[in-house]
Amino acid sequence: MHDMKAVVLLSGGIDSATTCAVARDAGYDVYALSFFYNQRHHMEIRAARRLADSFQVSRHIIINLPSLIFSSSALIKGSPEEIPQKEISDPSDIPVTYVPGRNILFLSYALSYAENIAARDIFIGANCVDYSGYPDCRPAFIEAFEQMANLGTKSGVTGNRIRIRAPLIMMKKSEIITLGTELGVDYGMTLSCYNPSGEGLSCGRCDSCVIRKAGFAEAGIPDPTRYRAE
Repeated sequence: MHDMKAVVLLSGGIDSATTCAVARDAGYDVYALSFFYNQRHHMEIRAARRLADSFQVSRHIIINLPSLIFSSSALIKGSPEEIPQKEISDPSDIPVTYVPGRNILFLSYALSYAENIAARDIFIGANCVDYSGYPDCRPAFIEAFEQMANLGTKSGVTGNRIRIRAPLIMMKKSEIITLGTELGVDYGMTLSCYNPSGEGLSCGRCDSCVIRKAGFAEAGIPDPTRYRAE
């Protein structure tokens, strides 16, 4: 088991933290990747650094991407779109917080890195229950990317298949929180908010905060998040 390597996409939120814990619990030697693409704040990267240190990953790489390729998303600093407040996006629509092709790019970087370090497993915290409006969080996308990965890499065509692991993809937020708590995740280190304060306080109003609050309440686990006063 000590020879098993995995690349884990680590954003700093609940899902990626839990996914990293799942990989560690399964015996993987974790190599984490995080991405900065001019999000509205730097707090996400700070959270990812905290988590990487907590999990004692073998290496944590932060990759900078040009924000212009994502500039239509409400999550990007300077975007004309506003962050939705006090409501959860209709799952039949693709929300304004969608970042064009984000998981395609993230998984592509992870694929190159995995092949470079001879890792056969890539973990992503994709979830289609809470964010079913995101097309790159669906099981069909994960399956298609894995197929592509094994058609277009030396590892894949020589019989050393790359596996894309999305262990949380069909879980509710409360189930994810329960699992992570059992695995010892400190959710006080994580950040879900799309628009936190400069001190790192969550807004409590964006759809990500609303889903986070509901997840802890449904799981019956105290929410360690520091929220701004309403």
